[in-house]
Amino acid sequence: MDLNHGLGTIVATRTFILRYGADKHRVTTAAGGVSADGRETIAARRTGPGVMKVGDDPVRTAWTAAAGDARWVFLDGEVYELEVEPEGRRRQTGGHAGSLSAPMPATVIRVQVGTGDAVKRGDILVILEAMKMELPVRALADGTVKAVRCRQGDLVQPGVPLIDMA
Repeated sequence: MDLNHGLGTIVATRTFILRYGADKHRVTTAAGGVSADGRETIAARRTGPGVMKVGDDPVRTAWTAAAGDARWVFLDGEVYELEVEPEGRRRQTGGHAGSLSAPMPATVIRVQVGTGDAVKRGDILVILEAMKMELPVRALADGTVKAVRCRQGDLVQPGVPLIDMA
């Protein structure tokens, strides 16, 4: 993901650390846009609650949601889960190692794997629906499905494991 796109409300100049998986980026927001790690500033403007227009050519739409330090950005058919790291606080490691969870509150519309299935990195395991968008949950690495913890129609919350991987 290019972290210069769809990061939040662009109003006053603000610099913070943003985590995307194991990667850490220094992000600066300003009235004209957003930049990551000192790269070129990309135009970004809020057009409604949780909706942003980013870039110049082409202009793209990003949908955003936030809860505490967590941020979810839906851009170009992908959902990115990000974490703002407040200054002076170390990131706590928690969550469920080896499991995949919903990036935001959603409804399970299809489970595409079963226990024991071999999957490759990038395979779609579950399809969720949130904010009238389909959100694929993809395998982060090659592996085997240890457990499926959701069914079609379930309402799921972020951080709750949907699929356990070995």
